[in-house]
Amino acid sequence: MINEPDEDQAIESVVVRMMERFPSTSRDRVHAVVDEEHHRYDGRPVRDFVPVLVERAARHRLEEDGSGTDAPAA
Repeated sequence: MINEPDEDQAIESVVVRMMERFPSTSRDRVHAVVDEEHHRYDGRPVRDFVPVLVERAARHRLEEDGSGTDAPAA
């Protein structure tokens, strides 16, 4: 089971990957989207897949912002 410090580190890695994928999107916007998606899972007992789910949802939202994918997926 993933613990909180590991989850926080994984979420920060999501922010970094989203910044690389959407370089024309401000860090504040990326951070806000990732944070909102992360908080959707507050209180959920199983945390192992939260970073993956957050990344998927954040990528989808940032793509819908109208900027599309600014950089190819790594």
